[in-house]
Amino acid sequence: MAIGVYVAAGDARSNKGTVALGMLESLTRQVGSVGVFRPVVRRGREDSLINTAIARFGITLPYEMCAGVTYEDVHADEQRATGDIVARYREIAARCEAVVVIGTDYTDVGAPTEFAFNAELAADLGTPVINVVTGLGRTPDEIAAAVEMSGKELAERHATELATIVTRVAPARVGEVAARVPAYVLPEVARLSAPTVSDLMAACDGTLFRGDAAQLGREAGALMVGAMSLPNILERLTEGVAVIVPADRAAALVPGLLAAHRADTFPALSAIILNGGMELPDQVVRLFDGMDIQLPIIVTDGDTFPTAAKLSAAEGRFTPDAKGKIDTALGLFADHVDTAALMRSLRVTKAGAITPLMFEYDLLERARADRRRIVLPEGAEPRILRAADSLQRRGVAELTLLGDEKEIRAAAAVLGLSLGDARVVSPFDPELRETFAREYTRVRAHKGVTLEQARDIVTDVSYFGTLMVHLGLADGMVSGAVHTTAHTIRPAFEIIRTSPGVGVVSSVFFMCLADRVLVYGDCAVVPDPTAGQLADIAVSSAETAARFGVEPRVAMLSYSTGESGAGPEVEKVRAATALVRELRSDLPVEGPIQYDAAAEPSVARTKMPDSPVAGRATVFVVPDLNTGNNLYKAVQRSAGAVAVGPVLQGLRKPVNDLSRGATVNDIVNTVAITAIQAQAREETG
Repeated sequence: MAIGVYVAAGDARSNKGTVALGMLESLTRQVGSVGVFRPVVRRGREDSLINTAIARFGITLPYEMCAGVTYEDVHADEQRATGDIVARYREIAARCEAVVVIGTDYTDVGAPTEFAFNAELAADLGTPVINVVTGLGRTPDEIAAAVEMSGKELAERHATELATIVTRVAPARVGEVAARVPAYVLPEVARLSAPTVSDLMAACDGTLFRGDAAQLGREAGALMVGAMSLPNILERLTEGVAVIVPADRAAALVPGLLAAHRADTFPALSAIILNGGMELPDQVVRLFDGMDIQLPIIVTDGDTFPTAAKLSAAEGRFTPDAKGKIDTALGLFADHVDTAALMRSLRVTKAGAITPLMFEYDLLERARADRRRIVLPEGAEPRILRAADSLQRRGVAELTLLGDEKEIRAAAAVLGLSLGDARVVSPFDPELRETFAREYTRVRAHKGVTLEQARDIVTDVSYFGTLMVHLGLADGMVSGAVHTTAHTIRPAFEIIRTSPGVGVVSSVFFMCLADRVLVYGDCAVVPDPTAGQLADIAVSSAETAARFGVEPRVAMLSYSTGESGAGPEVEKVRAATALVRELRSDLPVEGPIQYDAAAEPSVARTKMPDSPVAGRATVFVVPDLNTGNNLYKAVQRSAGAVAVGPVLQGLRKPVNDLSRGATVNDIVNTVAITAIQAQAREETG
């Protein structure tokens, strides 16, 4: 039976979704299959929290299995509804290693008895309860009283309390509340309660007329009725405002609002809502068709006052498209809740198998635990900006983006992103430029580089970012979303250079299969390594694997296994294997060995029955770049593996290259990896 935990709240304004998502992420880091279950849902529409959990955490269960009964079922026959809930929960629990149960929303069961209903249900399911108490509008004394009362209610209903979490506490009073109550305390964060543009669109029964659907998840900071002339409206704009405009005034107001949204001299909008249900003139439609509109423009039939009333009543929800809100919630939960203690209380044992999601969330958690300064040279690139938004919300690293500050912040605003505390530094900053030019001249003096040449060279973002790392202004660099691999890593070869005892800079890919993570090296840097370089790559790859939680058992790949073949390529691998054994006698290594004998136990029993590596290899070292690049791409595409990398190894300080096709998630993972490498550099000096 799965480990279960029930998230129950005392009222509707507790923001228990933050707690539920935080628990789902915490469990996803520990076990291979996590489920979500809502015992009671509304009839006639799908539950947004279920859909958010399924999308965010890769839950493979169908929506119908994750939803219990309806509020109408509970009213009609509570005993029967409870029996159905228990049966459905057990069905999920039989298919998962852990299940997060999310209690009712205080919309229909009946407020005076609803917490008791959740407590009794938790007891029936046999799941301990995380008791969520809202601090919104309450004094510390009132919060303490609510915590005590809800704890007694749980005890009376024979429910086991795992922990209490007080949410939505005024930031200035977090310390005071934490000193008063035995609970984790989460401060109020405005963007968590703010509706998204998607919420506004649903509230007014609107449709997306123009704009980027991906921006429907951005938070709306305020509402404004655009009933004045354009100059007066511009005067009153605030950051993230959604402007309601009568459709018959669209031609007069919308172009100006779109221009203001893109200008760095005005706050960014979250949406424009055209109300009134009037068809736009053909000329206006043609005007919009000729514009590059990313800001969501929503149309709705309602008149101005009813539309404004509906939008004002809209509440912020977690939905699959609200990625920024989800990242904010996960970052808040991780910052203020001791998740390791909760996992111990639940007696969660880390799974032996490692799924791609487990690996990814472990990366983020390790990076968060000791935040490092990472520089991103391609500061204005949209994927970099989206990744920076996610990284900042989740507190993964301290970021520096290179480029023109006005351009970068304007680009982020247009995309509906928040850069938070991220720094923006110009590569033409006169003081830094001069400092970097003098250092580069010193480092490259043997190549005859002059100070005048260096002043031009260091304004290149790759050189500028590398010099930031070299001089200790950043702990690591991630680049390559729009630059070639050579452009990204050449400055590192020239300036940072290799670690002591390392002969060559190389790379690995983390290949995340369904149940384990393997390490492939080198698939990106060294075209045709010598035997000595191959041995160096093997040792570096094993050290990288160990640093990221993969126990290294090294397979030196060839087209021949053991003594069965001969030829220059086989001999190179044989010689490299012998060198690895000299360099690291403690390291399990086998070679030359074919991939099937290295990876598959049944083949290993036939070809190398006495090998401690054959059939159990975790680090696969390829003989050349041609083999490695084809190998990782073949496994990635044919086996559905998630390839994380390339991760550079052997440099004195971490610099990592992105694929030019990198996704936002790839960038987030690479920044986390770079931060972890920087942590290790400090530990080893």
